[in-house]
Amino acid sequence: MSAPLGVAIVGCGIIGVNHARAIARHPGLAIVALVDAVPSAATALADLVGGELGLDRPREHASLEAALTSGGIDLVVICTPSGLHVHLAEEAVAAGANVVIEKPLDVSLPRARRIAQLARDAASRGIVVSVISQHRFDPASVVVAAAARDGRFGRVTSAVASVAWWRDQAYYDSGTWRGTWALDGGGAVMNQGVHTVDLLVWFLGTPVEVSAHTALLAHERVEIEDVAVAIIRFDSGALATLHATTAAYPGLSARIQVFGSTGSASIDDDRLEYFHVAGGAAGNQAADLVPASELKGAAPPADAFVTGHLRQYDDVVTAIRSGIPPAVTVDDALLSLAVVRAIYLSATLHRPVAMTEVLEGVLDDVEVVTGG
Repeated sequence: MSAPLGVAIVGCGIIGVNHARAIARHPGLAIVALVDAVPSAATALADLVGGELGLDRPREHASLEAALTSGGIDLVVICTPSGLHVHLAEEAVAAGANVVIEKPLDVSLPRARRIAQLARDAASRGIVVSVISQHRFDPASVVVAAAARDGRFGRVTSAVASVAWWRDQAYYDSGTWRGTWALDGGGAVMNQGVHTVDLLVWFLGTPVEVSAHTALLAHERVEIEDVAVAIIRFDSGALATLHATTAAYPGLSARIQVFGSTGSASIDDDRLEYFHVAGGAAGNQAADLVPASELKGAAPPADAFVTGHLRQYDDVVTAIRSGIPPAVTVDDALLSLAVVRAIYLSATLHRPVAMTEVLEGVLDDVEVVTGG
């Protein structure tokens, strides 16, 4: 067995804590450093790692530069506000460290393109850069993606996705960066719906056009949307509708349904609800494809976040050890981020937006607004 890879977590807030819990369960990883500009945050997480998690207490640093200088870091995990990702990724790669970036990739397409180019250059040097998209590793998502890719659904014709969640005003008031375009990058789509957007792209292929509306209806003192609806057209001809909100009290499920000419499937809160393809058993075939714990109706595990991230960390460690690309590349994350940006641009410009306009930077200078 190789020695565990040394991990530095940058950003010791709620997301950093959740990553620490996942990393602590992976035998190929060891948390050796914590980085946060707020010393008390790093100390609190160090207390958790050295106490409840029962591991060696990691070093605490106020900057990534200091952590990297201290040595022993193979993997940098970036859990800071989204608008701070690019500089930290550049710093880590320059030091020869592998990188995992919490979603979204960034809040700016130009900066995201910089990270994507950085990742391509890093790959040529044997350095792995990946972005968290843990729901691509859910058993239900894996089954649906494979069926779409292998043609079991026939021609995929459409999809319906909804993220109907609730966030109270205190959530947005909890940090000065929350609810801002500069650091949060958006609202219900960018932060709550980005994983569902990513799954839509994974299931249906290359998006070509987006038409959308956004609004702020149930919250105050924020710049971003709490409701968004969009129609996405794919190069295959398939059409998808996306609904994302943080104004659905008391909070419902995240659901994605995929429909094709010879089969259809539904995932609800990460579990397989329905699956049927022509030529198979009559009715719902879902129980034949995933464990009972991954079917709709199964009790959610207490550590769902940890389990999902742990699956992706398995992939990251394999990529680092073997030299193969990670299952989720920065280019994958860039495309999903571009769809989110296209939603905001369409709502602002009151017209459909071609994905080429977004990916090629034609609309980079447009300032997006909530409600158009």
